[in-house]
Amino acid sequence: MVKIKITIENIPDGIEPEIIIRCNEVDDSLLQLIDSIKSASKKLVGITDLQLHIINPKDVFYFESVDNKVFIYCQEKVFESRLKLYEIEKAYENWDFFRASKSTILNITKIDSIRPVFYGKFEALLQNGERVVISRQYVPVFRKKLGL
Repeated sequence: MVKIKITIENIPDGIEPEIIIRCNEVDDSLLQLIDSIKSASKKLVGITDLQLHIINPKDVFYFESVDNKVFIYCQEKVFESRLKLYEIEKAYENWDFFRASKSTILNITKIDSIRPVFYGKFEALLQNGERVVISRQYVPVFRKKLGL
């Protein structure tokens, strides 16, 4: 385990806050931390019934592309997104999201359990009771995200 020293310094009003990171090497966990800091205020915009809704990415279970539309699935509601799936994948690549199939990006933190299914695919049972298939070509990405 790496020991981390954290120093917080109060600055006068009018001076822009700044974060300085000193490290031996930049690894995936550091990149994830940096992305998390940068996007702490990053919100998604979802659309239902001609209304725009602000969605915290941590509340998203998965994104799915159906008939050239992208949907955002949360605990109880589904929203439409104006973003394309590849744009979402790029924006949240250092978060807990990963591509589970050509049409789905899944939030690892919302998975309750995983079980193997036919032909090397996995099925993820989500905390909201939904089941999402992880295509066999994305299983290695999934394993890497879990650190397996």
